[in-house]
Amino acid sequence: MTGKLHSILFKGVSKTSLLAYCATLPLALGGGGAVAQDDAASEGDGDVIVVTSRRREESLQDVPIAVSAFSSEQLDNLGAVDLTDIEAITPNVTLETSRSTNTTLTAFIRGVGQQDPVAGFEAGVGIYIDDVYLNRPQAALLDIYDVERIEVLRGPQGTLYGRNTIGGAVKYVTRRLSSEPYAKLRLTGGTYGQFDAVGTFNMPLATSDSSVGELLLGGSVAYMRRNGFGENLVNDLGNYDKDLLAGRLALEWNPSSDFSIRINGDWTDDNSNPKQGHRILPFGPFPVLDNVYDTRAGLNTPEQSVVAKGVSGVIEWNVSDTITVKNILAYREDRTESPIDFDSLPIADLDVPVIYDNSQFSEEFQILYEGDRLNGLVGFYYLDANALNVFDVVLDDLAAFLMLPGLNAFTSSDVDTSTWSIFGDFTYDLTDTISLSFGGRYTEDDRTIDLLRQRYFSAGFSPIFGGPDRPATLIDADINATANFSDFSPRASLTWEPSVEHTLYASYSQGFKGGSFDPRCGANAAPDLDGDGLPGAVDVDDQIAFCRFEPEEIDTYEIGWKNNLFGGRFRSSLALFYSDYKDVQVPGSVGVDADMDGIAETFAGVTTNAAAATIYGLELEGVATLAEDMMNPGDSLNYQFSLGYIEPEFDEFIGRTGANIADDIVVFQNTPKLTAFNQLTYAKPKSLFGRDGDLGIYTSVSYRSLTHQFSYEIPALDQEQFALLNAGFYWTSADGGLKLSVHGTNLTDQRYIVAGYDFVTSVPELGNNPLGLSGVQTAFYGDPRRVMGTIEVQF
Repeated sequence: MTGKLHSILFKGVSKTSLLAYCATLPLALGGGGAVAQDDAASEGDGDVIVVTSRRREESLQDVPIAVSAFSSEQLDNLGAVDLTDIEAITPNVTLETSRSTNTTLTAFIRGVGQQDPVAGFEAGVGIYIDDVYLNRPQAALLDIYDVERIEVLRGPQGTLYGRNTIGGAVKYVTRRLSSEPYAKLRLTGGTYGQFDAVGTFNMPLATSDSSVGELLLGGSVAYMRRNGFGENLVNDLGNYDKDLLAGRLALEWNPSSDFSIRINGDWTDDNSNPKQGHRILPFGPFPVLDNVYDTRAGLNTPEQSVVAKGVSGVIEWNVSDTITVKNILAYREDRTESPIDFDSLPIADLDVPVIYDNSQFSEEFQILYEGDRLNGLVGFYYLDANALNVFDVVLDDLAAFLMLPGLNAFTSSDVDTSTWSIFGDFTYDLTDTISLSFGGRYTEDDRTIDLLRQRYFSAGFSPIFGGPDRPATLIDADINATANFSDFSPRASLTWEPSVEHTLYASYSQGFKGGSFDPRCGANAAPDLDGDGLPGAVDVDDQIAFCRFEPEEIDTYEIGWKNNLFGGRFRSSLALFYSDYKDVQVPGSVGVDADMDGIAETFAGVTTNAAAATIYGLELEGVATLAEDMMNPGDSLNYQFSLGYIEPEFDEFIGRTGANIADDIVVFQNTPKLTAFNQLTYAKPKSLFGRDGDLGIYTSVSYRSLTHQFSYEIPALDQEQFALLNAGFYWTSADGGLKLSVHGTNLTDQRYIVAGYDFVTSVPELGNNPLGLSGVQTAFYGDPRRVMGTIEVQF
């Protein structure tokens, strides 16, 4: 059990199959949360799988939690390009490009997430690059290059590392430096003019036996370019294109075997064109376009740009055989400027130029203990972050209809987050086969908002976006407010290993997401909430209370079984979970009809803790060796699979009318009830170009059932069930110096919606009023059929 190294012997199973198993099955901590750390690996004599997901060496079967991990090799063999490609192969997970963006990530796990990317809303799913939590979703849609592995943890996290997250976590682990020098070049070409180039180097500057100890330097530079899947018919820009330059640099100093310092830096400069939507409804002289990737969006202010960069330092010191200390210091910042044309027309019916400007500083300190029967850690985490969003909502064509000279609603939302936590998690071996894990996290969140919303009844942009310098006509909100939220979240699990082939566990974990203020709140529309007789328009206390929303919590119960059967020919992981989701934060944007003429002149944010829900389901992942030595010596036929089933049900949802609409109107967004993945791979030894190597040929099918884009049904935007067919082959030389691959994705060329806007549907119970003159209902689609070929050379 824990504290002792357990070996799982797979006699007669190839190293390739073992690596696939590592990448398919959960790799992390019992019952409630931990990500596998930097040293997770397949080690030993080729028949032993060893991971260190709980900061210590354990066999893969000793880590009882629902986690999927995908190695660099498996991601390459699947042709994975960015984090959204993980969605298809992981059960009960949604990872999508946010609407009208190229690099903003929308993430949901087990029905829990956050679709709205504006400041003031905490993520429901934590995104990490190495050990550093990304506080905002902008620039979080990471491209896959120079990666060690990617992990997806399902369920509440927070007792072992980083920020507390209520739904789960996705961890992007970059490749560690090596004591051996090498250089790699990877070139990819494909349909739609795709050209990607990634160069990687690893250079030892000093060896371990030198006077200064081992000193390593390494890094990567990536350039990724692709033409658009469609075209903007107004300005001739490619729509859904890609133009990205990114890089990473790492320096590692190991003065002794017990002490190390690692410094990592990364940057991304994305100059892709703005991604604009496809109108579902015709308007006047503008019929619905045939190509769903085409658009008529006329807005191009500001010029589309995304720049993100960060630096981190990690110090590890093995104080003794039982105690290790670790410190993680990091700073990150990103800035996105984007023209979001909600109506996707050349008119100014609902045009939203926007700037997201984010920065964060984090500090994490851990003390890890590893004894004979007791193992665990205690830690401290601190985050100081700022998120500034400014945007216009230009409705000049609506203003002309209303016989006004113009109409623009401007919002500036400046949100500060200061949070600290103390956490701990320990595992005690009660016997050689039974262990008990227990942990907890105490969190203090301070949130401050400086919110200004004002309207201009004149044409054009606000001054910040190049419009004339003029006073606002009407102030909708001007508040500065602070709120504090605190929480203690426990975790416990019990694990039983009746034999080396089986691990069974039961766990309980609690998740917490702090409250905040709605960054688009129309504060002056607040009612008299405190009953002092003053209308909200003149009562700051009412305005603050109107804009504030409270924390949400989730209690998750899980049982699981991991097995290794038939001499290693079948291995799987099964998890069943039940969650009680309370005080659910429900954000939304609604049209505001200030003069009660039946036409909304702007929109405002409305966020409440209106809901409670029950979520239950199951997840099954595995790999099976169907045949070996079937046609040629050393060949094999392998089957990889995953299945996710989830049943999310609102127990209560109090609408704007005060009625409980849980059974009538509302639905869970971004949460298909059924997800599945199946892949067959035939592998055999194959010599090419006079070099020994291994060839793999695969085909896969992924499936997702009906998916709702919002918390109410929209037949035109909700995506019906669909399946995607992929296929490809890859060849790797025996010495690893050359790799060739060809991948085809979405081979049946399906059109499927991943996001959208709706300002047409009227749902009084949710406060929804139509907004805009043209009928704004636009959709964003997943990638069409693509084919790409890659050559990778290592020197």
